[in-house]
Amino acid sequence: MKTDNIKAIIREMTLEEKAGMCSGADFWHTKAVERLGIPAVMVSDGPHGLRKQSEEADHLGINESIKAVCFPAGCGTAASFNRELITMMGETLGNECQAEGVSVILGPAVNIKRSPLCGRNFEYYSEDPYLTTEIAGALIKGVQSKNVGTSIKHFLANNQETRRMSSSSEVDERTLREIYLAAFEGAIVNEKPWTVMCSYNKINGVYAAESKEYLTKVLREEWGFDGFVVSDWGAVNDRVKNLEAGMDLEMPSSHGINDKLIIEAVKNGNLAEEVLDLTCERILNVIYRFVENRDKKAIFDRDKDHEIARKVAEETIVLLKNDGILPLKETEEIAFIGKFAKYPRYQGGGSSHINSHKVTSAWDMVSHLDNITYAQGYNDDKDLTDELLLKEAIEVAKKAKVAVIFAGLPDSFESEGFDRSHMAIPNCQNELIARVAEVQPNTVVVLHNGSPVEMPWVNDVKGILEAYLGGQAVGAACADILFGEVNPSAKLPETFPIKLEDNPSYLYYFGEKDKVEYKEGIFVGYRYYDTKKMDVLFPFGHGLSYTTFAYSNIQVNKSSITDRDTVTVSIDVTNTGSRAGKEIVQLYIRDVKSTVIRPEKELRGFDKVELAPGETKTVTFELGKRAFAYWNTEIHDWHVETGEFEILIGSSSRSIECSAAIKVESTVKLPVVYTMDSTIGDIMEDPYANQYIGELMKGSIFGQDDIEESSDSEGAISKEMMMAMVKYMPIRGTISFGNGTVSKEDLLKVIDKLNHNE
Repeated sequence: MKTDNIKAIIREMTLEEKAGMCSGADFWHTKAVERLGIPAVMVSDGPHGLRKQSEEADHLGINESIKAVCFPAGCGTAASFNRELITMMGETLGNECQAEGVSVILGPAVNIKRSPLCGRNFEYYSEDPYLTTEIAGALIKGVQSKNVGTSIKHFLANNQETRRMSSSSEVDERTLREIYLAAFEGAIVNEKPWTVMCSYNKINGVYAAESKEYLTKVLREEWGFDGFVVSDWGAVNDRVKNLEAGMDLEMPSSHGINDKLIIEAVKNGNLAEEVLDLTCERILNVIYRFVENRDKKAIFDRDKDHEIARKVAEETIVLLKNDGILPLKETEEIAFIGKFAKYPRYQGGGSSHINSHKVTSAWDMVSHLDNITYAQGYNDDKDLTDELLLKEAIEVAKKAKVAVIFAGLPDSFESEGFDRSHMAIPNCQNELIARVAEVQPNTVVVLHNGSPVEMPWVNDVKGILEAYLGGQAVGAACADILFGEVNPSAKLPETFPIKLEDNPSYLYYFGEKDKVEYKEGIFVGYRYYDTKKMDVLFPFGHGLSYTTFAYSNIQVNKSSITDRDTVTVSIDVTNTGSRAGKEIVQLYIRDVKSTVIRPEKELRGFDKVELAPGETKTVTFELGKRAFAYWNTEIHDWHVETGEFEILIGSSSRSIECSAAIKVESTVKLPVVYTMDSTIGDIMEDPYANQYIGELMKGSIFGQDDIEESSDSEGAISKEMMMAMVKYMPIRGTISFGNGTVSKEDLLKVIDKLNHNE
């Protein structure tokens, strides 16, 4: 519907109807206004499956929803590094929504994986904002191509479940921009989701739902977002402040309580009715966008979509380790051990929990084969070793040529609503793996989990598959990879540290009371581990294949650019193995010498390329200003320092195969204000200011031509010491060391020249 028509409808609405439009009719529906022909529409949880509740509704997955298809969770889809694949998944979800009359699916969830402990990490994509926003954008593109909206969430800095409804995320401006806002930015600017869901938490003391800074200034004015902002379910503290900040739709229904507050605020002049009108306009725009594009012929073919879920899952399973054990031969004597082999944990708990219409386990795929046996190994309802199950598993493993153990985190270990207290899988499973590996040298572990886990047995097994939470077809996908029907091609979207204590947020993740300080700043994930050159279990971007790849012939079309230019980078990738495979080519940027603290490297591009044996393809990237920039808190904008940068291309953050240098020149001159506290070293580095060094140092004991001659004979004062003292001495220090020849007035005159105020 045209904007003018929507505005005409709003002019016909009463104040009460306008206020009512700003909150839900129930858990999942907006309000209708029958006399004006305004329909109600339904929203539904997502983002990796349709959780449509037709009966008693809730937002925690307690009550049953319709039978649907569960796709891999965000932890897995990010591991695919495949934009096209995730767009296809989005198209499938969008079609399902059309078939079920759902106007908006609540996702994708793009909060950064700050710590392995976050209970909702399984739903989030990555520790890296670029990968996050690219995969989120791909999903949004797919869903919205079917004229169904998405609701990118949870905006902003919602990185834990502990006290999530009241805690304040204390984050500095640069960290917000480079890490937490950046996870949303690209997807919102490029793919324009219909809605944004604000989070429960506060940001630097202000509830997200009340933050005009982020909901209006950043989201709308800076990024051009034109949809409506919806609250996370129950994330309303002050309804009138919400509206003023730019939070439009309250969900679920407040049963008229907050509607009355809106009416009162307009009547007493505390809320301009124009604000309310604009809110209604945003909501009605989205309602009519769906209603006028309903595809009543859409069919939800669950079996067909199950096969799509399987295809997606095949590219989300990461081969972490392979000491020549995989792929397996179907004719070998093999033991499948572990309850998850029959009953896989394939999704997380809470609001994204899907009522799957069927689930395919790995055992389902091989149970017809006489040479493959099964042993349960453990129970997953409590962490206690069952000696009978353990003994059975050991005996089965002894008789086989290969043992495949299916392990991971049960629902009680990770879920929405609570954070993990440690990074371990159940002790009973660790014991099972250790005991089986003692008797069977050919042991493979398949992990089902939504976040990194410690692996005390990593050196005792020959193969490890990270299956993540791969959706209802994960068992079939695992079997395809185990037996070589599919060549693994996923890579880790997060670092697996050796132990929890290695994580940069470890000391202050839970915070104190309702305040959580992000003291690690921009050093999240590999930005921290790689900069510290710290040993990790498996690095960001790591993932093996059943073939091998070689990188060569890196080409950069310009050796020098300004921050207004773009540069094209290409690399040849060759499949040097004997079978077809897909490689994820990763491009990182390193600032060789920066005056600000920056990570060792940052992901700035990736592409997934499929290659036949012996085939070579050229992968091309285009880089602009943002690839080289950091957020400058003085100018409150992205800034590139003039200098040399390295373009690094490889197969993980720790496996850089090729590199090239490029000079980038800044076209933005940062404002510099010199004071009595400015150092001599800072002045010496400024080409303009350096000409006045002589005037500053006149008469100073440091102003001699040969500093080395002023050193004492016993070496107490070395040349290096003298130079350091000069470099870090404030301008005012020249008074103390000027033998009375330099006055404060003299210095102030020179400072005026430095600041072009002469």
